[in-house]
Amino acid sequence: MDEQELRIFVDLVRYYFERQTGRLPELGSPHLGDASALPIHDYTGVIGISGERQGCVYVTASRELLRALLLQVGETDVSEANLCDLAGEIANTISGNARLHFGPDFMISVPVIVQGTATAIQVPRNVKAYVIPLRWHKHDAALVVSLQ
Repeated sequence: MDEQELRIFVDLVRYYFERQTGRLPELGSPHLGDASALPIHDYTGVIGISGERQGCVYVTASRELLRALLLQVGETDVSEANLCDLAGEIANTISGNARLHFGPDFMISVPVIVQGTATAIQVPRNVKAYVIPLRWHKHDAALVVSLQ
């Protein structure tokens, strides 16, 4: 993955939050992540990528960020089910929008939701994982992109 491709994901994160909330997230510097210490927060939506590119994209966020985001868009039901759905929706939306840039051979799976910070997310072996840290309403999250 090159810098221009990584920039696509940075822009898609910005676009998602601005469109949903009217407020841009604070983005940290994208960096190469250590496969044994990738960020994992309370809820993680994982999208498998197949086709020409292979790997995964995941969004991981704190309970507080997802709760604040639900309330921001007018949803008062902040149950576990809705927090999980939102984590998956964010990952799915960002990956789906990336498909517009990478073409129809960038095939995305349905989201898999992982709850809890103790569970490790496995990215493909021998594929670099890039971390895009973000903060929204003072809550941390990250987008992790690991693509061949």
